[in-house]
Amino acid sequence: MTDAVENAGGVQAATGAARGVTSVSDEVVEKIAGAAARSVPGVADLGGDVARFFNTILDKVGLDEVGDARRGVSADVKGSSAVINVVLVIDSGHVVTDVTEAVRAAVIEAVEKYGLTVTEVNVTVDDIEMDKPGAAAGA
Repeated sequence: MTDAVENAGGVQAATGAARGVTSVSDEVVEKIAGAAARSVPGVADLGGDVARFFNTILDKVGLDEVGDARRGVSADVKGSSAVINVVLVIDSGHVVTDVTEAVRAAVIEAVEKYGLTVTEVNVTVDDIEMDKPGAAAGA
């Protein structure tokens, strides 16, 4: 019985009896943060050059969903706190600071809805998506 009460990090009921430990993996936080970052206007893509290159290859061989959920996002979860790093590509014509602050706010809001505390969201702008050929005004 003493082992159950000494359950480190466990959530304990009002009676003091241990009920178990809940942990959230880095991968879960990365998926939540990735979805939140992608939803921000001005975010063209997530991930650095190498990650996007490999994703293009996976797309060409029919594995277009592999790795997409977490690409460009890393998380370090310790207990109920998370530090999140996001690497993104912004659309041309958007102000970098506006997009990165919106990403930071969206990621914090999304992850904290799951009961975690986000202590940092570090955003790196790796590239800019220039207007695509054929997308000129009036075309």
